[in-house]
Amino acid sequence: MLPAALGILAFVLTLRGIQVRRLTRLSNSRRPLGPDGVVLGGEGFVLERSGAPAILLVHGGGDTPQTLRYLATELHARGFHVAAPLLPGHGRSVNDFARVTERALMDATRTAYRDIRTSHEWAAVIGLSMGGALAARLAAETPDLPALGLVAPYLAMPRRIERAARLAWLWGVLTPVVQSSEGLSILDPEEQKRNLAYGVFTAAALRALYALVQTGVAALPDVTAPTLVIQSRTDNRISVAATERAFSLIGASEKRLDWVTGAAHVITVDFGRDRVIAALANWMQEHSPQLSAYEPREKRPASPPAV
Repeated sequence: MLPAALGILAFVLTLRGIQVRRLTRLSNSRRPLGPDGVVLGGEGFVLERSGAPAILLVHGGGDTPQTLRYLATELHARGFHVAAPLLPGHGRSVNDFARVTERALMDATRTAYRDIRTSHEWAAVIGLSMGGALAARLAAETPDLPALGLVAPYLAMPRRIERAARLAWLWGVLTPVVQSSEGLSILDPEEQKRNLAYGVFTAAALRALYALVQTGVAALPDVTAPTLVIQSRTDNRISVAATERAFSLIGASEKRLDWVTGAAHVITVDFGRDRVIAALANWMQEHSPQLSAYEPREKRPASPPAV
């Protein structure tokens, strides 16, 4: 019996290794890593404005700050200091993604915001997808947060994904890396080509995402900052009903839910992104006394700066 069991174990581990290597090659083929181990173009970035109102941008799960470049460019043009850090376990190797934890993601978000507050008196937060769950928790912990933007916030999981997350400790032993299967999160073909997401998901990342969904939803009643939620009605990951439920839980006395159509989940780069970006920039501007009188003098660039 023992030799047979060992043979089966060896066979399973061999298949596991083959799958991990295949999906790792798939991911690396479309997102080459730089000498620092970070995917080229997916680095965190800061658009400096000394003494100006500041905004922390938090990217989504499996993705990079590249999805926030258009938004950052517009915010900076309007006079904001902007920081968009690369979260732990993201924008690197698949092995890094396989070690990501909810605690590391939340700690990094807190640290990034604390760093901004040391040099900028007014500092708001905008979170995209998983970054929305992180931003909601940060907002609940920060009573004096002046403004919050939740962009397609990942505050609900489809049932089959939730079941997979609950059992990730089990199936992850045999299949630590899986190919993403929720459809296209970006419909614009040009932006699909530019995107630097892994294209795969790991058991560890799914467990972390599940924990952030639970804690993010629990934090919503404690959010008091003026909050704008903006979502696509054709989002492939979050339903209209789930968004409306999350919005109803937000404790802020000033809150607004805006809808767009024709885009999938990553609405900061997809079709209709100009409206998304304008709504977020206007919301932040309206709640920043220093910049509330700003009026754009020229059309902003349609593409992010070269990186």
